[in-house]
Amino acid sequence: QVQLVESGGGSVQAGGSLRLTCAVSGYTYSTYCMAWFRQVPGKEREGVAAIDSDGSTSYIDSVKGRFTITISQDNAKNILYLQMNSLKPEDTAMYYCAADARVQPLLNTEDYNYWGQGTQVTVSS
Repeated sequence: QVQLVESGGGSVQAGGSLRLTCAVSGYTYSTYCMAWFRQVPGKEREGVAAIDSDGSTSYIDSVKGRFTITISQDNAKNILYLQMNSLKPEDTAMYYCAADARVQPLLNTEDYNYWGQGTQVTVSS
């Protein structure tokens, strides 16, 4: 059974940094795409950054140059990271990690079947 567990959220002031972590276990596919999404109440969930098993990445325009998505392996788990620098109040949201057996770094919610429970990021001005 695939499980995704996020951590690393919190409250920071504008201009600060946070690193989100997602521990992915039970994922046996050799090909994967993993991503970070975010959602604020009343709005649709949006893709923020994605990475595939070839190392290709994609980002939404509003985070390019500020956020970096990476992945590493620790024993039987994949660990997905999102380094967030120069945070802005508009980055405030619940952040979710997602995974699926895709061959491209996709940013659409419909392309993912496995989701974590989310971690809250709050950026104050």
